[in-house]
Amino acid sequence: MGVDVVLTRVTRRGTSPAKRQLTTVGVVQDEADLFAGLCVSSRLPMLNRVDPYRTRVLTSADMPQFIAEIDATGGLVEGPRERSLLARIRELAERCAEAGSLELHLHGD
Repeated sequence: MGVDVVLTRVTRRGTSPAKRQLTTVGVVQDEADLFAGLCVSSRLPMLNRVDPYRTRVLTSADMPQFIAEIDATGGLVEGPRERSLLARIRELAERCAEAGSLELHLHGD
């Protein structure tokens, strides 16, 4: 029930949603279900809405809140694995915040 975090570049040819192309730019895999567990137990609104069984798509406009919640969560965890995972997710979120053509996809199992 992990939640993999995928940074995706969106390119559009025209206005049709059918012409939307997604290219993976970066990935943080949640192999040990650490991120999924942090999201499920979170009391923060954006992280709490992450569903370990579905995909949630965040845009660059969502990144200030997402980064703030990742930082707040990072201040609460003690394990080095969780801290490392959150740091890698934060890096992808920072990249997403810098470009309107990027999205952060949170893929549940």
